[in-house]
Amino acid sequence: MIGAAMVAVPATAFAAQPAGKAPENILPPDPPTVTPAKVPTGSDEVTSRAEMSATVQAVTPEVQQWNIADAQALLKVIAGIGAEGLTPKDYKPDELQAAIAAGPGEALDQAASRSFAWLVEDLRDGRTPMEARKQWFVVDPDADRYRTGDVMAQALAGHSVAASLAALNPDHPDYEVLKTALANTKDGAQRKLIRANMDRWRWLAKDLGNQYLITNVPEYQLRLTVNDKIISTYRTIVGKPGRTATPQLAEQVEGVIFNPTWTVPQSIVKGEGLGASLLRAPRAGYKATKNGDGTITVVQQPGPNNSLGLMKLDMPNPHAIFLHDTPSRNLFNQDNRALSHGCVRTERATELAITLAILGNLATTPETRKAAADEAVAISTSGKYTRVPIQKQMPVYITYFTMGRDITGKLRQFSDIYGRDAPVLASLDAPRVANRARTSSEDVVEIVDDLQTT
Repeated sequence: MIGAAMVAVPATAFAAQPAGKAPENILPPDPPTVTPAKVPTGSDEVTSRAEMSATVQAVTPEVQQWNIADAQALLKVIAGIGAEGLTPKDYKPDELQAAIAAGPGEALDQAASRSFAWLVEDLRDGRTPMEARKQWFVVDPDADRYRTGDVMAQALAGHSVAASLAALNPDHPDYEVLKTALANTKDGAQRKLIRANMDRWRWLAKDLGNQYLITNVPEYQLRLTVNDKIISTYRTIVGKPGRTATPQLAEQVEGVIFNPTWTVPQSIVKGEGLGASLLRAPRAGYKATKNGDGTITVVQQPGPNNSLGLMKLDMPNPHAIFLHDTPSRNLFNQDNRALSHGCVRTERATELAITLAILGNLATTPETRKAAADEAVAISTSGKYTRVPIQKQMPVYITYFTMGRDITGKLRQFSDIYGRDAPVLASLDAPRVANRARTSSEDVVEIVDDLQTT
C-alpha cells in the first residue's frame, strides 16, 4: 500500500509519541497542489542528471540586438546589483555606458549582451568558481532550465530586462532574509559573510521542490520541508573534519529501510580480526560468512544495537552518504556533533522514517492514510529488514551555510566546522571567473562505514 503522495504533516504529529503507536491526525484532509516551475523557453523541464548532460545547448544566440532603452535598463540593474551581493564592476558598466553613448549598433549589441550574459550566469549559477566550492558535488539544473540566450531573448522581447534577471534569484525565503540582512548591515566582514552565503543559495536549484529534506551541516539540524515551510526538525550528527567531512549533495530518497543490516568493512573484518573471531565463536547479532576466495563477510543483523540503528534512508550516490539512525542517541545532546565518518545520523529516526513512508503513499482519503500509517508502524516494529519504496519525488539537500536562519527562524552565524568559508570569501575579492565549470573536479571520497565514534 505504501507508495507516493504529497501531504503536509503537522509539526506536532509525533510529539511525545510512544514507540510503536501511530500518531494521531498526522495528515490533513486534502493534500496541497503545487504547480511545478516552468522553463522560460517552454521546453520540457530537465529532470535527471543523464538528461541534463545530454541536453542540447540553446540555439538562441548570446549576442543579440539591443536598443538604447533596454541597454539603459540593464545599466540600472548593474548599478543596483550590490543588493544581490554581487559587484557592479564585474559587469563592465563603463564599457556599456560608452556603447550606449555611441548609439545602436554592433558595439552596443556586444557590450550589452556580454554584461547581461554574465549577470545571468552569476544570478543563476553563483559567482563562486567551482574550485572554491570545497566538497561541492551538487549538479545544478538551472543552466539548462534557464538558458542564457533564451532569458536574453525573453527580456528583449518583453522589454523586461530587470524583471527577467530578478526572476533568476533563488525562490527559497532564506535568500530574501539574507538579502534584507545585507541591506541593513554596514560591518564589512559581516557583509562579506552574508554575500558568500547568498551565493551558496545560487549553487542550488532555484526551485528545490514542494517537499524535501534539507540539512545544514554546521547547524547540526535536518528539516522536513513542505512548500518552503518547516514541518519537522531533527538534530543531526555529521562527519568529523578532515577526510570524513560530510560532502554537499543533492540526491533523491528512493526508499526507507526499516531495521537495516550493516555490512562491516574489511578494515574491521580483516584488519581487527573480527571475521576470524566470529567464525571461531559466533556472536549474537552478527553473521559471518567465509567466501570462496577466503575472505570473510560480516553482516550485523537488524536490532537496536545495529550501527545504523533502526532506520536508513536509501539515497544512492557515489559517496555512499545517507541519513540513518544510531544506537548512541546520547550524542545528540552534545553541542559539537561533528562525530561521524561522513553519513548524517538523525535523531527520532523512526519518526522520520514513518513520516516519509506516509508522505510516499498514494492514499488520498483519511481511511487509506491511516492504513498507511498503521502499516508503517507495523513494519518499523517488526524487527525485520524491510525496504519501503518512495515513489513520490523526495529530494535530500545536504548543504553548508555559515549564515542563515536557524530552525526557530532567527538569523545567526554557524561555526565553519570544515573551513569551507575561506575560499568562497577569497573568491569575492578576486576577479570574476568566466567560462566556469559546472561540476566539481574533486575526488569522490566513498564512505565505507559509519562506525560509532564515542
